[in-house]
Amino acid sequence: MPKIDIYTSPLCGYCHAAKHLLTRKGAEFNEINVFSQPEQKQAMIQRANGARTVPQIFIDGSHIGGCDDLYALDDMGKLDPLLKSAS
Repeated sequence: MPKIDIYTSPLCGYCHAAKHLLTRKGAEFNEINVFSQPEQKQAMIQRANGARTVPQIFIDGSHIGGCDDLYALDDMGKLDPLLKSAS
């Protein structure tokens, strides 16, 4: 199983959509809520090369991007292999 980190906020519709897609794919993920853990926001910004919006998604340490990026990977047929081939 790949290690998936997703930085979220509870009122973010894009966060819910990204988590829904990952759940539908059977992927387990570590959710980091930057609303309840504001100290994690700076770590997210550093990991995401300056991106400040949520969600920010990482698969095995590689920055995937946000919700639109995750869905684009799925639309291109690249998400399933990434979820299966990640160590």
